[in-house]
Amino acid sequence: MRNIFLFIRRYFNFVFFVVLQIAALYILFHYNKFHEAVFSGVANELTGSIGGRYNNITYYFHLKKTNDALAKENEELRNRLLTNFERPDTTQKLVQDTIPYDTLGHYRKYLYRSARVVNNTVSLPNNTLTINRGEKQGIHRNMGVISPSGVVGVVINTSSNYAVVMSLLHRQSKVYASLKKTGETGQVFWDGNSPLYVTLKNIPKSAQVAKGDSVVTSQYASYRFPQGILVGTVMDIIDDKTSSFYTLRLKPATNFFNVQYVMVVENLMKDEQAKLEEETNKINQ
Repeated sequence: MRNIFLFIRRYFNFVFFVVLQIAALYILFHYNKFHEAVFSGVANELTGSIGGRYNNITYYFHLKKTNDALAKENEELRNRLLTNFERPDTTQKLVQDTIPYDTLGHYRKYLYRSARVVNNTVSLPNNTLTINRGEKQGIHRNMGVISPSGVVGVVINTSSNYAVVMSLLHRQSKVYASLKKTGETGQVFWDGNSPLYVTLKNIPKSAQVAKGDSVVTSQYASYRFPQGILVGTVMDIIDDKTSSFYTLRLKPATNFFNVQYVMVVENLMKDEQAKLEEETNKINQ
């Protein structure tokens, strides 16, 4: 207490000046409409600026929760797409099986499951991603994996709660893709060089192709991917004079340097298709 009195005694003139200054400002802003308006504007601007900065800081620390919510929402929206269902031939007699279908008789073909990337490589000859979903969450080998922007790769190994994905930047990766504009189909692979590009081969020179054209998954990739998923964009057209085909250099639709969330695609009719094709091959042998 003694120290407080000593402090006031020592700085009495300054403290008294501050009190008078506050009183004078209060009277000025309280009884003068113009000054009150100016003060209110400055105060609102200041508090708004502070509030905006505080909001940006809190938003940054809530990004993980926001991204998780968006990934879940994207999963639900993708599972509602009509392209995930196939309409049966209504002129024929149908026998109900165990494949889910909607009230219009459209059989669900594709089911999506969201996952987060927990490990990723881009600088190796054979690059992979690890996702935080595994067999307990319904993930199995040979399932296709896509990002919000396009094709990522194929699941090649699983554990109970994790899965490893062979990305497009893997020398054993092969995806059937077609030109979105004209439909010619070829095979996308990676040559092991730059992670910024992949290659599309076997596009006939009769195809009308130009830089900037989109390349999407073809109907032949439906075993793992729905048709029409973006694979990449044409950057260069290589004209081999000794061949009847173009070699196209593509920029991948997925940015493998910062991919964080993906969707694992399950083809619910895969086993039926594989069984039929296997039986047909045995007959033709």
